[in-house]
Amino acid sequence: MPASSMEPLDWITIRDLRVNCIIGIFAEEDTRLQPVAVTLRLGLDPRRPTSTESLEDSVDYLAITGQVSFLLRVCRFRLLETAADALASYLIAPPTLGERRAPLRRVGVEIHKPNALPSPATAHLSIERTAAPHRFKVEEKSFGTVDVIYETAASSIYRLNIEPGREIPLHLHHKMEEHELVLTRGVHCQGKELFPGTAFHWPRGAAHVYQNPTAQHQTILCVDTPRFIPEDEIEVTGPPAEVVADHVWAPRDAQGRLIVPGR
Repeated sequence: MPASSMEPLDWITIRDLRVNCIIGIFAEEDTRLQPVAVTLRLGLDPRRPTSTESLEDSVDYLAITGQVSFLLRVCRFRLLETAADALASYLIAPPTLGERRAPLRRVGVEIHKPNALPSPATAHLSIERTAAPHRFKVEEKSFGTVDVIYETAASSIYRLNIEPGREIPLHLHHKMEEHELVLTRGVHCQGKELFPGTAFHWPRGAAHVYQNPTAQHQTILCVDTPRFIPEDEIEVTGPPAEVVADHVWAPRDAQGRLIVPGR
């Protein structure tokens, strides 16, 4: 992928990230997992402070690969172009108040779909996107804000930003399924503290609740399938559902040290 000549940047490249996902326009591809290989180019401002050697001034490669893998696995994309554009839109969005990472000035996404054509031919797509103000819509909610990152009819990508001391009330969905990935440290789900990299799949009818008892904003990456239906956000009472969490990546602090849950 050619480097941009628009401005000098520091580039971090993550090559050959392999994920099995549902992607394709044909009927037989609607439920069949197919492998893709992804390369990411992350352009950082070279003027950012680096003397602290902190992840707050760079990006956590493990977290980024976990987030991209999560999106590819749980979203439903019909075209490679849509998948690449969605990933770039997510990566180029500025960090939320609760995230510890530097903003990205430019992003490149390559997706290779090895099984799309008869061997030895392969399908390959490359795109680049530049950071710009007002790239996405922000909605005000009782718990804070929602960043509308990307929406298609099949699935949609949001960031849920929970303000200190607030909560996303206990609720469920009858038409949508939700996959959610915790991005920051300190949010509680079903009454238990979570760490970055913790993911949940909420099937239809599974009641769930998030609280932010901390003094910092907390952020959750949310994918709704199909696209978010406002009237399907149904507040309920009673006990929350019991759903087993998945750990997409191991959390680290600002200095890159592993955080071991429970210690």
